[in-house]
Amino acid sequence: MDHFNYQGGELCAEDVPVAEIAAAVGTPFYCYSTATLTRHFRLFDEALAGMDHLVCYAMKAASNQAILRTLAALGAGMDVVSGGEYARARAAGVPGERIVFSGVGKTRDEMRMALTGGIRQFNVESEPEMTALNAVALELGVKAPITIRVNPDVDAKTHAKIATGKSENKFGIPISRAREVYAEAAAMPGLEVIGIDVHIGSQLTELEPFRQAYEKVAELTETLRAEGHDIRRLDLGGGLGIPYTRSNDAPPLPTDYGRLIKETLGHLGCEIEIEPGRLVVGNAGILVSGVIYVKSGEGRDFLILDAAMNDLIRPAMYDAHHDIVPVVEPAPGVEQVPYDVVGPVCESGDTFAKGRMMPPVKDGDLVAFRSAGAYGAVMSSEYNTRPLIPEVLVHGREFAVIRARPTFDEIINRDTIPEWL
Repeated sequence: MDHFNYQGGELCAEDVPVAEIAAAVGTPFYCYSTATLTRHFRLFDEALAGMDHLVCYAMKAASNQAILRTLAALGAGMDVVSGGEYARARAAGVPGERIVFSGVGKTRDEMRMALTGGIRQFNVESEPEMTALNAVALELGVKAPITIRVNPDVDAKTHAKIATGKSENKFGIPISRAREVYAEAAAMPGLEVIGIDVHIGSQLTELEPFRQAYEKVAELTETLRAEGHDIRRLDLGGGLGIPYTRSNDAPPLPTDYGRLIKETLGHLGCEIEIEPGRLVVGNAGILVSGVIYVKSGEGRDFLILDAAMNDLIRPAMYDAHHDIVPVVEPAPGVEQVPYDVVGPVCESGDTFAKGRMMPPVKDGDLVAFRSAGAYGAVMSSEYNTRPLIPEVLVHGREFAVIRARPTFDEIINRDTIPEWL
C-alpha cells in the first residue's frame, strides 16, 4: 500500500497533486510520502510485538535527513555501512546506542568514529576486520560490542547482484567456521561478543530462504552458548521484497515475516534486530519526469524523458521493473500503446523499459515511476553533468523540498584548477 493515488483525475502524493509539485520544483524529482514511511515502519515494529526488538532502518536504501528524522521519531534505529552514513544518522539525531555498523570494508578511521561517537554494535564481517577493531578499541581504551556475520550458504532466490548469503558471496564468515572465529573473538580483550548477525540478500519474495537461514542461526546460538558465549542479540538483517508492479503477486507481509521469526528464534530469549530498507521506503517514493519528445523509430516509438539512468540506475543495472504511469489519469478503457521509455543520456543503457504498454502521452506530459523510493536518489550521479534532482517530502497537504537541485555553477565550481593551468 502507498499514498500515491488518483484524485479527481490527477495523481496525488497524499493530498498534494503531483503536478503542483512539478510546477514548483521542475522535473525530474523524487517525491516521498510521510504517511507511507510511517505505515511501513510500524508494520515491522508491530510484527515483532511481544519480543525484545529494535527495527534498524537500512539507510543505504534512502538516506535523506528528512527521511531519517521521520523514522527516528517513530523509534527506528539505523543500520549504517559507512562513516558517511554514520555521520548522517548522528546528524539526524539518532543516538549512538541505536546505530548498528555493517559492511565488509570498515576502515580504522570509521571504527574510531563510531567508538568515540557511540555505537550499538559492529557487525563484523571477517577475521582481519575483527583484528583491526580489537586494535582500535584497545588504542581508545574501550570494548567494542560485536556480532559476527555468518554466511549460512542459503540461496535467497533473488537477483545475483543483491544476493549475499551464498558461499560464493563476499559477505560474512562461513557458518562452518563460526565456532573457531567466535573463540578467537572471545580471546580479544578489545571486543565484547554479544550476538550473531546474518543477512542473505535483498528483494526476497519468499519466506523459505529466511526460514532456512534462521534455523541455522538458532542451532548456532545454542552451540555457541554451550561453549560459553553470551549470545543475547540476533541481528537478522533485512531483505523482504516489495511488489514493483501492481499486476504481480505481492511478497510476504511483515506480519508473516514476524511470525516466522517468532517460530524459528523466539524460544532463544534473544533480543531481535531487523534491518529493513526497501520495504520501508520503496513504495513510499516516486520519480516524476517530464516527456521531452515522443519519437517514432523503425518499428517502435520512443518516449524520451527528462529523467535518465543517472537519476534512477536500477533498470540499467539490474534490468529492474518500475511501473510508469501518467500523472493525468487515463480515461477508462483507453487503448494502450507500446513505448521504449528512455532518457537523454548518451548511452544505450539509458533505457527504463522496452515495449512498455502505456496509455498514449505527448510532449510535455508528466509520468511517474512507482516504487522508486529505495535505491533511487541514493544511487544517482551527475553523469553528463546532469544535476542531482530534487527530493520532496509530502505530509498531508504540505510538501517541502528536502534536497534542492544544484545549479550548473555549483557543480562546476566544485572543480579546482591547478595553478599551472
